Amino acid sequence: MNNINLNNFNIGNYEPMTLMGGVNVLESDSVVMNVAEKFAESTKDLNINWIFKGSYDKANRSSISSFRGPGIDEGLRMLEKVKSEFNVPVITDIHEPSQAEQVAEVSDVIQIPAFLCRQTDLLVAAAKTNKIINVKKGQFLAPWDMKGVVDKLTSTGLPKEKIMLCERGTFFGYNQLVVDYRGLIQMKEFGTKICMDATHCVQQPGGKGDVSGGNRDYAPYMAYASTIFKPDAIFMETHEDPDNAPSDGPNMIRLDNMEKVIKTIKAYNDVSV
Repeated sequence: MNNINLNNFNIGNYEPMTLMGGVNVLESDSVVMNVAEKFAESTKDLNINWIFKGSYDKANRSSISSFRGPGIDEGLRMLEKVKSEFNVPVITDIHEPSQAEQVAEVSDVIQIPAFLCRQTDLLVAAAKTNKIINVKKGQFLAPWDMKGVVDKLTSTGLPKEKIMLCERGTFFGYNQLVVDYRGLIQMKEFGTKICMDATHCVQQPGGKGDVSGGNRDYAPYMAYASTIFKPDAIFMETHEDPDNAPSDGPNMIRLDNMEKVIKTIKAYNDVSV
């Protein structure tokens, strides 16, 4: 299986570890740059491929009054600033087909949110940019159901070498998620790369009524455990003050704990066979 080529590194489980890390939502320049600086410092001496993540719009928030983000124009400006100052590729998500081309001008990887992973027009528009596409597996889907997603993407001519499928938990009753790590192996059989989202899988969707809950204490362990299954990338979000973060605070790892978590993931990844 060929590796994904991105800028000056390759994504694959026999390449250096790849980490998709950053913020849940692009909140402000100061927060974004502070988080980016922490990831840059934490990965520079560890032989880790790092991709900065940030969303310009959280279009699927539980409440109409919840903070969604700065919008596409301001958000892409923030991402461009991170790219320029830290010389790092970036990933962000799209929610409508009309956003694909504009986002592709800045983002090195386009992400499809889990709730939208079966939207044909969205997938086709993303694939037509010829960018690397990371699709979050819907919480409502079995791993093998993602084959249809892959087929939609490749119908445009996009090679499988540019597709990643991301495990982020499966509904286990109401307001709970569970991770079946076998899904990482099952999805890899489609010939794509796989990613483990360690922070969203500990989310409790809608668990606090008008916002989602979660338990960030479990997030590092979900990442550690996934290394046995050799994902091609690990996805994590952080915040300097998660309890007061505008989105997904309960499941984000504290920024001051991130360096320790990254080093531990790297240690487990290096000894996994």
